Amino acid sequence: MARHGCTETGGGPDLSAERFEAVLSSISDGVFTIDLEGRITCFNRAAEAITGFSREEALGRPCHEIFRANICKDACALRYTLETGYPVVDLMVHITNASGEEVPVSISTALFRSKEGELQGGVETFRDLRQVEALRKQVKQRYTFKDIISRGAAMRRVLDILPTIAESESTVLITGESGTGKELVARAIHDLSKRAEGPFVAVNAAGIPDTLLEAELFGYEKGAFTGAVKAKPGRFARAGGGTLFLDEIGDLPLQLQAKLLRVLQDRTYEPLGGVETLRADARIVAATNRDLASMTAEGRFREDLYYRFNVFEIALPPLRERMEDVPLLVEHFVRTLSAVHGKNIAGVSPAALAILMAHDYPGNVRELKNVVEHGFVLSPGSMIRPEHLPAGLAATAPPAPESATLEDLEREHILAVLRRNNNNRLATARQLGIHKSTLFRRIHRLGIQLPESDGRSKIQA
Repeated sequence: MARHGCTETGGGPDLSAERFEAVLSSISDGVFTIDLEGRITCFNRAAEAITGFSREEALGRPCHEIFRANICKDACALRYTLETGYPVVDLMVHITNASGEEVPVSISTALFRSKEGELQGGVETFRDLRQVEALRKQVKQRYTFKDIISRGAAMRRVLDILPTIAESESTVLITGESGTGKELVARAIHDLSKRAEGPFVAVNAAGIPDTLLEAELFGYEKGAFTGAVKAKPGRFARAGGGTLFLDEIGDLPLQLQAKLLRVLQDRTYEPLGGVETLRADARIVAATNRDLASMTAEGRFREDLYYRFNVFEIALPPLRERMEDVPLLVEHFVRTLSAVHGKNIAGVSPAALAILMAHDYPGNVRELKNVVEHGFVLSPGSMIRPEHLPAGLAATAPPAPESATLEDLEREHILAVLRRNNNNRLATARQLGIHKSTLFRRIHRLGIQLPESDGRSKIQA
């Protein structure tokens, strides 16, 4: 057995072996090797420090007994490399150290051969990510706001003004495509307002038949119509002292629009079949995925009601315009699903993330959540891979190897945003939420080749 904990590989000790041992002992990354039977043959000092096991305890033991990672049972990285010949690069996993503490590490694997080229086993390097993880958690607090997750500039501008808007009692109109998170923003406004202790009541105008919507909003008295055997309060009454969220107001029938206008103007209404005028003590937050300005011009939405709703307008960007949020959202969804279902999924593989980053998401965040849940359910191990994603999604994405690094993904993402902005650097930097000089440095670091024209003549920066 060699001096620093590596077994002999044949041929007796020599200076090159000693130099090899000295290098292993000096580096900060953990390193261990295994033979073809999966037993540890080398274990450096950093591996001791990270795992809490000594070299004497590790050598000769099956690697899964020492390097106790959450993927060891179902998807051992070293076994994958030995069976396929393909390396694993910078895969984040969690190990359990000798003290029972969970430690996040980044692992890479390769084949281990003798001088003659004969396969002798595998080698795994791993980096302690505890400090990185602590920093990530600090940074994540900046990106999470009342269950809204984003680091994109456009969405951050929305989040920055929410506390100011929430302080007032004014009506708010939230616009954006379906699935962009309009109800989450409405709930954030409620939670930040003086009405936070009151109820948050939501009603979807598109999900209730026109004939029932008026009764649902304003309530009704006993005998107001056939089947009204007793009085029932409406959503306005139930939201008293709190917030009423009116979703999809573009679907409100014109007749009901007139009655709703009265509530916004006078803060009063009458239940169906009632003679007593009631006061509406609810702040109204409305939302729509339609172009209300165009509907107003066409006579399909009352102009006076439109201006009553549109005191403050919050426009939510679609997910395709804030793709830098996809990894954050994926991590959030995986963690949430793991907690709900009691299934330990560490995350998505680089190749799967590349597929997710290549999609345009017409269904926005809601679609991404459904895609991640699809992969979560189908994954038999601890990692969501391309084959676990919906078939149509993978078919439209460019091929990406399982060994893709974070730099590869960052390069592809920046290239995609550049293409989306016709290579306009300033517009790309704005969409990424970074300064133009920061974008230039990343382009240089990642070796991205840019055309001479930057697209300024075609796209407004």
